[in-house]
Amino acid sequence: MTGPSRRELLTRFGMGMGTIGLATILDAAPSASPLEPRKPPLEAKAKRIIHIFMNGGPSQVDTFDPKPALQRYGGKPIPIHLRTERRTGAGFPSPFEFKRCGASGIEVSEIFPHIGSSIDDICVIRSMHTNIPNHGPSLMMMNCGTERQVRPSFGSWVTYGLGTENQNLPGFVVLCPGGLPTAGSQNWRSAFLPGALQATHVDTKETEVDRLIANVKSHTTPRADQRAQLDLLGELNRRHRESRPEDAMFDARIQSFELAYRMQMEAADVFDVSREPATVREMYGDTLHGRQMLIARRLLEKGVRFVQVWHGAGQPWDSHSEIQKNHARLAGECDRPIGAFLRDLKERGMLDDTLVVWGGEFGRTPTVELTAFGSNLGVNGRDHNSYGFSMWAAGGGIKRGHVHGATDEFGFRAEEKRVHVHDLHATLLRLLGFDHERLTFRYAGRDFRLTDVHGSVVNEILA
Repeated sequence: MTGPSRRELLTRFGMGMGTIGLATILDAAPSASPLEPRKPPLEAKAKRIIHIFMNGGPSQVDTFDPKPALQRYGGKPIPIHLRTERRTGAGFPSPFEFKRCGASGIEVSEIFPHIGSSIDDICVIRSMHTNIPNHGPSLMMMNCGTERQVRPSFGSWVTYGLGTENQNLPGFVVLCPGGLPTAGSQNWRSAFLPGALQATHVDTKETEVDRLIANVKSHTTPRADQRAQLDLLGELNRRHRESRPEDAMFDARIQSFELAYRMQMEAADVFDVSREPATVREMYGDTLHGRQMLIARRLLEKGVRFVQVWHGAGQPWDSHSEIQKNHARLAGECDRPIGAFLRDLKERGMLDDTLVVWGGEFGRTPTVELTAFGSNLGVNGRDHNSYGFSMWAAGGGIKRGHVHGATDEFGFRAEEKRVHVHDLHATLLRLLGFDHERLTFRYAGRDFRLTDVHGSVVNEILA
């Protein structure tokens, strides 16, 4: 009989040490299930998180970072060097009016009136920056803390540390309509963490529960027979596992069968928004994004630890042309549902312990985009910009009605109180009860973490 290969031995050893490492951090024994709920080692202000992802890169100077100086330089070269992936042209003032909102008086673009009505519960970070102005690497950085390497996603790290409160639903759910974004499921992978920590993707363009989650229930086999089949399969798997101890992929397969069976009890309920009162459905709006934001609230309410909501599968916010028309249309699709979501959480008493994060993978230039030959690529569009952009956060432990940091006078580069993506991740983990330097997993001979060897907690945005 042939024994395990050297690679298999290293993999098993690494996975086992990772679990032991987590147990040390949490001062607890390794859990039988990676999704079993656990308490964080530090005081936590939030116990769940939702990441509302504006896929493609919304323009900061057209949303949450007003720049009056651009009015003076409209159609003229602006006096800074713009190092971008393509040539840029003259200054491009925002076509949108900014209005002071709430008691805090934070300026918000007119395209987000509903989000603006909740601005006193929001912290706007105007000094975000990342490494590369390309979609794929920036998506990986925002979601996995690295541009290219195979690393676990933020949601997988959170469920690795906290487990989940409802064993009948996945701990990490991604709502993404119309297919997959750039880099596909790499955005929510578990990588070398246990497979059960990878997100469950739901295509929210579907409206019927049976189509939202394929094969969520059997129409031919009664539940009792399914349980008997699963018990038999489980026994066969356990016998097979005796010759493959601590095989993480094999354990993930067993856990996926069990979770699929348990989901039949709650999935039909949580994804069926028709069970909500008509007044609530009207508040969110009967649109694709309205439905998925309402589903997100129901998932969080049912104990799902991490929900990511994507606005579009391609790069809908990637407005290289006609930014006035495109950004107004996109904001019109999601502003009302997001505003309703924030009010709904607050009315239910959930905002205090729910982290809400909004943003894209990078921002856009304050200038009009040009091709390499100097002609207009489109009409009134903006190029990618990794040097400065805006995101906002709300909820558990976040300072409310606050603006953090600033870009230069044109909105190109973060200059004051700069926040890198690693810093954002470190801060969100701290609010969930973790020191980002100690939430580690040992794999292939080294300790990995979401922030790699970077990141600092941004204490100024904490309440």
